[in-house]
Amino acid sequence: MDWMMSDTSNQDEMLREFHTQPKPRDAVQDLACALEVLGRELAGHQRAAHGNAAVFSVFVEGAPHDLHPILRNDAYQIAGEALRNAFRHARARQIEVEILYHSRQLRVRVRDDGIGIDARVFREEGRGLNGMRGRAKRIGGELEVWTRHGAGTEVELSVPAAVACGTSVVTPPGV
Repeated sequence: MDWMMSDTSNQDEMLREFHTQPKPRDAVQDLACALEVLGRELAGHQRAAHGNAAVFSVFVEGAPHDLHPILRNDAYQIAGEALRNAFRHARARQIEVEILYHSRQLRVRVRDDGIGIDARVFREEGRGLNGMRGRAKRIGGELEVWTRHGAGTEVELSVPAAVACGTSVVTPPGV
């Protein structure tokens, strides 16, 4: 099942309802829903501070799987860091999250059409990028980052499906 959440005036009302009503367990645990809420909150902060905000959207391809809780949390943290960076630094017109559920892997991409990551910052890989890479490694995944000055940034987490769905366990080093 493929779906897209796009930027419409009705969505703000729907999100207000989401925040105020009791949530079924599945909605709280759904990665796409959680990232949609975070993105809308960041867009709201951006709009309040600057008078406008990037158009934000979430796309899901494939049938969502039940993700291992630790993996779901780390995937959310990685994508959340990428979203916060895009809203804070990219000066983007569009920011999107794409979640792909495939038989062999889970992929979570965050991309923007902003200014790209400064080459110096990218080479130094500050705490944000290092933290994202460390989380990806801890859950048995890989993190790729593509950026070009003036052409935006794309951050992609990929995790084998067996690990993402909890049928294979990754043991962190030192455990």
